[in-house]
Amino acid sequence: MAIKIEMLRCFSTVVQCGNLAEAANQLSRTQSAVSMTLKQLETQLGQRLFESDRKRSLTPLGEQVYELSLEQLRLFDSTVNAMQSAAAFPQGLLRIASVPSVSSVLFSSVIQTLTQNQPGLKVELQDADTQHVIKALIQGQADFGIVSGYHTLNGIRSILLFEDQFGLICAAKHPLATQDQQPTIADIAAAPLVGNMLCKSIESAEFQTALSQAMVTVHNTLSLIGMIKTQNWVSVLPEKVAQISPVELTFRKVVSIEDKRPVYALIRERSPNLRYAEELAEIISKTNWR
Repeated sequence: MAIKIEMLRCFSTVVQCGNLAEAANQLSRTQSAVSMTLKQLETQLGQRLFESDRKRSLTPLGEQVYELSLEQLRLFDSTVNAMQSAAAFPQGLLRIASVPSVSSVLFSSVIQTLTQNQPGLKVELQDADTQHVIKALIQGQADFGIVSGYHTLNGIRSILLFEDQFGLICAAKHPLATQDQQPTIADIAAAPLVGNMLCKSIESAEFQTALSQAMVTVHNTLSLIGMIKTQNWVSVLPEKVAQISPVELTFRKVVSIEDKRPVYALIRERSPNLRYAEELAEIISKTNWR
């Protein structure tokens, strides 16, 4: 008997629930059926996956199989969803993933133009950081993406859209927003500075030293904005991040920081909706939105 996807789903659910009863409930199966499926998987692998029959602790192999199972389940479910979408939307479904600092200022107008050009086309847009956008494209969960930085990826075409200046972002009433002189890296470090993943690409050695000494790093853009608006923190980010904020923020250039964030569109070459992705890229290139 070969290992089947439902074996992996059953095993992963038991790991997540920590017991057979709750897992059986989640899977709408009997406990005996779940137990039998686990035994079949262990038989195929030739080793135990749990340390005991209570299913609370995994063996070293179980830990590896669990991580691999989650990855395969995500890929399988994504493939099934893509099939169902293709059947449900015969005119096509264009799935877009983008960093939020671009999607919020770009897609309202360009998606309107695309859907007017292509009646019946369905569009899904999700905000995500660069790594999640890339992952969605590689795994076939997105057809078109917009990311920070240049990335060489097999089967994915890159198109430079624009470059976005890095600088200080702070609350409008923060002292660094209102001082006459251009803020320095020392000013930012003393503010104090909140780190983020984007500013790790800045080349200034002085800034990277200041960044390494930051006591707080925030990965989520909205959470970062929430900290900055309190006037207790500042950060260094691309200018367009200030434009997406639901509160008033100030952007200022910083002495010794000339870096810009390159922003690229990515097109998955094997997408079933390649022609729509290419049309979207063409619309963006003709749009005066910068």
